[in-house]
Amino acid sequence: MRIVIAAGGTGGHLYPAVALAREFVRQDQMTQVLFVGTARGIESKVLPHEGFALQMIAAKPVMGRGWLQAVWACLSLPVAVQQAVAILRARRADLVVGVGGYSSPPVILAAWLLRIRRVLLEPNAYPGLANKATGPLADLVFLSYEAAASSFSSAKVRVTGMPIRREFLEKAEDSRQKAEGSEQQAASPPPSAFRLLVCGGSQGAHAINQAMVEALPHIQGMKDRPAIVHQTGEADGASVRAAYAAAGLEAEVTPFIYDMPKALRSADLVVSRAGAITLAELSACGKPAILVPLPTAIYQHQEKNALVMEQAGAAVLLRQSELTGTSLANQMAALLSDAGRLRSMGERSAALGRTDASEAIVVMCRKLLRGDYGTNQPLGETKS
Repeated sequence: MRIVIAAGGTGGHLYPAVALAREFVRQDQMTQVLFVGTARGIESKVLPHEGFALQMIAAKPVMGRGWLQAVWACLSLPVAVQQAVAILRARRADLVVGVGGYSSPPVILAAWLLRIRRVLLEPNAYPGLANKATGPLADLVFLSYEAAASSFSSAKVRVTGMPIRREFLEKAEDSRQKAEGSEQQAASPPPSAFRLLVCGGSQGAHAINQAMVEALPHIQGMKDRPAIVHQTGEADGASVRAAYAAAGLEAEVTPFIYDMPKALRSADLVVSRAGAITLAELSACGKPAILVPLPTAIYQHQEKNALVMEQAGAAVLLRQSELTGTSLANQMAALLSDAGRLRSMGERSAALGRTDASEAIVVMCRKLLRGDYGTNQPLGETKS
């Protein structure tokens, strides 16, 4: 089987696609996967580490831009579609997967023109413009949240949850089994053993970085300081590293974390944005968090995601309008001094997780290619 996946821009679009690609290959090692993206996103940096090929098209973002840039992006669409058609023909693709973002619509449109099977993956509770626009062209639409179903044809919708890389699932399960099997394990780790992970998404978050820098004097004054891993993004790396050094605090400061499963499994508390993939990974590993939603996220989807976690007792919601060094330090100190609350939050986080999304999506895609759609027939067009 030859799969082409249109995904990129941010980790929220790319990493669910990587999880899905790996599951296709796991179920059939003869499967060939090609990613299509742009030079603007993180895909050219991440995919070589993941072992997948990437080809570029000239797609440009529309949402969150000025009207001139939006017009220019629309005018560039025919070029991107033409490039996508050439890629799909050369690849002889059997299936195209769109994961939203500005690289997805040209490839989905090209697949529709070529009568190649096409499916969408929507990670958020409120769908983005790209998936809503291409929904009528899709054969199936896989959703992480049932709340997104109203934006698509009910005949096409399948609520599967978020695809997660197996490293999160397998290692998290190993850790739970070891914890359950050890009679010598203490009821809670000593305070000095607490590990704090700070990450602002794949590109970092300046507001979180700034608040952490402002919080360093408070952390310095803690009786038992946490061990800190801080992903800053490229722009703030040097300045944040210098701030830790000036405060006399040791921390692992890095622009980007490639092995996020390892970093997340090692953490006792996470400070992060509230993108859909981040929350799915937190739940897969059963981790408590302080969530700072991106206030400029389209449709406020990050705050809606964070509210789900907070209402379940799995996280603390700290809006960016309330984010200061003092408020962040106070929240961290309150949680790190209460091992029982952290443990309870972790358990509630794990209860929200769904571990079979990738496997379920791949099985349904294979049925789609065989012409077996279940109860909702017919879907799309038959491939010539």
